Amino acid sequence: MSGGFDLRDELWIPVRLLTGESARVGFRGLFARAHEIEDLELPVPPAASGLLRILAAMTARIAQSAGIRLDDADTAEEIEEWDALRDRVLAQGRFDSDAVNAYFDTEVPEGRFDLFDDSRPFLQDPRLVRECVDTKGAPNPSGVNKLVLGRPTGVNGAVLFGHFTDTNPVPVPAAEAVWHLIAQLYYGPSGQCTPRRITEHRAGSGDAAPLRKSVSYFPWAPTLFASLVLAVPSPRVAVETEGKDACPWEEELPDPLQPLASMTWPGRVLTGRFRHAVLLVPSVDRRSVVDAYLTWSTHEPPREVRDPFVILDRRKDGGFHAREADGARALWRDVDALLLADSLQDALRPPALEGLPKRLLATLRVRAYGFEQDGQQKDSVWFQATTPPVLRWQEEAEPAMAHHLARCHRVGEDAGRRLEFAAKVAWKIATDANTDLSPKAKVKIDHRKPGPWVGAALTRYWPAAEKQFWRLAATDHLNSPIEQSFVDAALAALDEAIGQANRADIRVARAGSRARAIIRGLFLPPR
Repeated sequence: MSGGFDLRDELWIPVRLLTGESARVGFRGLFARAHEIEDLELPVPPAASGLLRILAAMTARIAQSAGIRLDDADTAEEIEEWDALRDRVLAQGRFDSDAVNAYFDTEVPEGRFDLFDDSRPFLQDPRLVRECVDTKGAPNPSGVNKLVLGRPTGVNGAVLFGHFTDTNPVPVPAAEAVWHLIAQLYYGPSGQCTPRRITEHRAGSGDAAPLRKSVSYFPWAPTLFASLVLAVPSPRVAVETEGKDACPWEEELPDPLQPLASMTWPGRVLTGRFRHAVLLVPSVDRRSVVDAYLTWSTHEPPREVRDPFVILDRRKDGGFHAREADGARALWRDVDALLLADSLQDALRPPALEGLPKRLLATLRVRAYGFEQDGQQKDSVWFQATTPPVLRWQEEAEPAMAHHLARCHRVGEDAGRRLEFAAKVAWKIATDANTDLSPKAKVKIDHRKPGPWVGAALTRYWPAAEKQFWRLAATDHLNSPIEQSFVDAALAALDEAIGQANRADIRVARAGSRARAIIRGLFLPPR
């Protein structure tokens, strides 16, 4: 039995309609109703991040005006012409149904969108059933628990989100399996994996997926239609021009031992950097996945290309790397890097936020998807967040507001660092009887033993600082002093961390007084 779960029409993508209702759609329904959809509702943010890149690649093939598609190479040679084409597409307000059906039914070979097709299952490699074998030649699958993010694997796997074991694996519904398939291809681990026995070189070791550890930022419009059109990377992105552009479902399977194809625009930039190969094993009725193979797809060095949706931070050696996801870091702390036109030289704005249509800026928010991980196997936390409509204040449109918000962020960060230092000093004074209590005496801090007040204070400070940031994010605060707002938030967080009962102790009271003076002194004018 071949196929059985056609992603074009199966209801596997959760969405929220403009009416507020939740629904599920397939690829075809998503594009046909994109103008009626407000948001994606995938409960796995790394899957949503990868899916948006896949949808953006499809959008480039489907979205068109007067027969010219967004991926037209001739139009892309002149950025002004491409921007004008995108504006005309946006003005139409919806995808053309004939173009949607033509792409899914005619332009892509039959079976390529089926999750369980025998010859070319979607985003999978059917060769793994022959190549992932043990030393005796018997099939050696990785297990369905290896596929599903959050499930423990192996004998030492931690039980976090459910009691799943490799000895008694629980099948995953096919619709959910697609989410985790996409998440593994974009955020999968490096290191040991199921051996793929086609070479003796690193047969059981793979490289990290292209987005591992990172956080992605998308321009977010009032409708999914506009969000997808804006997600198509601009030809401003530096890419390789040699070779035909194609997505994995549009071309033949690559040879895993040959050099990688050129990173052409826009398909390969969005969908052509995978380092993993996956094959799902379906149940008899093709409605769930009972096993899976996960291994490496290539050991060739990755092609260097700028991902359109990440912030680049400067390293100490002068180079740049993608900003790493931090589950404890709120999205407002990234706003300056999203608004400033690379004038903040230590952070480069995502190319997807460059050259946005001016008429839409007032309505555009930023959607962030992050996955805090280490470089190899450890997954900590994933998150999703959305800003208010801040892109109207990009530096090109409103330089004064862009720099005002950057200043608010800088002051908030400075106050947070000063609070952390002050809390360490307070704990040292309160607990070390040998500490000199005189106002001008230096306090020697052991950073390995910061004490409990630091974490408690910062946990209280950052949400309060976020409230102050968004309160100050208004034109009527453009020329007003902002420092005291963050100082007050830091002082309140310190007091709450120390607690009323503790401050009754004379030594704790002196420690708190010293710490408050440290915080107040942050923005004092020089003598």
